Amino acid sequence: MSQSNTGMKIYSSFEEINRDLKFLKLQKEINLEEIKISYHTTKENFSVFRTIGNIAGAIAKKAFVLKAVNKMLGITRVKKIE
Repeated sequence: MSQSNTGMKIYSSFEEINRDLKFLKLQKEINLEEIKISYHTTKENFSVFRTIGNIAGAIAKKAFVLKAVNKMLGITRVKKIE
């Protein structure tokens, strides 16, 4: 097998062609597995961020509701002086 001036491979036998086809098929399978791993890793990361965001949102919502209820009822926080 040699390379032409245009960068294309020149094969001298079907055996060389079949070897390259096998190699390309294996490379394709490896690439697909890498994509799957990246997808699952990204999915897990977004799931963690979503969970943290949901928790932070719930805390902020409860704090806002508590502050609104306290304001409607006229309850103020008293600071302790030491």
